[in-house]
Amino acid sequence: MDPDTGKQIELCPWLRKAPRQNKYTCDIYFDRPDDCRFYPSTLDEMVADGCEMIEEKDLSHPKQGQKALDIIMQDSRQVFEQ
Repeated sequence: MDPDTGKQIELCPWLRKAPRQNKYTCDIYFDRPDDCRFYPSTLDEMVADGCEMIEEKDLSHPKQGQKALDIIMQDSRQVFEQ
């Protein structure tokens, strides 16, 4: 929600497309608390929380969905493990 207008935002205002890549980054990502920074850790966690980012294909193929999540979260987990 836009705090000024109260209307639904169509695109996250912190989402940025990396130059010359098919990759996105989040400007607010590293300012978040650790609990948020490392979420989600599992597809089951996303389902239990009703996460809006979960996709139907992940639900129908959970092993592939978890592998995709592991790849997406790889950078976060490396930071956490250091």
